[in-house]
Amino acid sequence: MQDVLSQYGFSESDCSIGPLGNGLINITWLVKSAGKKYVLQKINHTIFSSPGDIAYNIRLLADHLKQDHPDYLFVSPIRTLNGEDLVKTTDGFFRLFPFINHSHTIDVVEKPEQAYEAAKQFGKFTRLVSGLDTGQLKITLPDFHNLGLRYRQFEEALLNGNAGRIKESATLIDFIKANKNIVDEFERSKENLELRCIHHDTKISNVLFDETGKGLCVIDLDTVMPGYFISDVGDMMRTYLSPVSEEEKDFSRIRVRKEYYEAIENGYLSEMGEELTATEKSFFHYSGKFMIYMQALRFLTDHINDDKYYGAKYEGHNFIRAGNQVTLLQRLVEFNQNEMSV
Repeated sequence: MQDVLSQYGFSESDCSIGPLGNGLINITWLVKSAGKKYVLQKINHTIFSSPGDIAYNIRLLADHLKQDHPDYLFVSPIRTLNGEDLVKTTDGFFRLFPFINHSHTIDVVEKPEQAYEAAKQFGKFTRLVSGLDTGQLKITLPDFHNLGLRYRQFEEALLNGNAGRIKESATLIDFIKANKNIVDEFERSKENLELRCIHHDTKISNVLFDETGKGLCVIDLDTVMPGYFISDVGDMMRTYLSPVSEEEKDFSRIRVRKEYYEAIENGYLSEMGEELTATEKSFFHYSGKFMIYMQALRFLTDHINDDKYYGAKYEGHNFIRAGNQVTLLQRLVEFNQNEMSV
């Protein structure tokens, strides 16, 4: 680490370094030096092929918020002695953040109040950066939430993928095809949704909470780029609504919790209620279907393609994940139908 630490004026002998968190993409460490704490991170440049674009976006956001909303807590990288946001070594790209004292993250939503606070923070972030021209932002993951493209990749997998896996996946494949209207609605919706600066990865662990459980700010900004609000709301629905995750094999445990749905809606709209157009608000309930269907589609496509993208911890891992998300989608559709009939 000395090559990295020295560029911030630290000596490795004066620092203690240990792993931090359990992120799946980047590698993160907690650095302690002279009584202060820092977060050191190595960017996964296999996933993010242009780390410089990420650094550019975060600096653009930091400058905008400092000028227009100076009271907002925005965790941006500490610059090196040479004024750089990134350090490049033979091992890859690194960056250093300040550690926010008396803050913490959580990995699993355990109560509606947490869902509310997270939704509020993601909504607040989008609202505060609404004055930024989205055309200035770099695209860090091209077509990340392009549902039309994901469906075409699924169709290609059916033509060229593992024949045995295609046969065993017939029920899931039929479900995906039968619900292609979700893709068609996405293509139509793009004409009615505002292109906004959004986070794109709204899992609960990307929110900092204070000691009382109140949200402080959003973090992990690598996927911030132009997009539609349905991505952020949909990802919260996908990851907060059910008491079990996408890894759950017992599908009977998958359900949609009304109090969490309401928490997401109330928290997000408390910040974005006046920002969203009336047409956008009409797509709020579609958001969950959009994101859950897309994830089911991606897991199933990867299973058919022999787990080339996500990998697999056991045989049929992505098949189980796809079935899990299909079940969650079914539960959400049932939930929305029941709520509308009340």
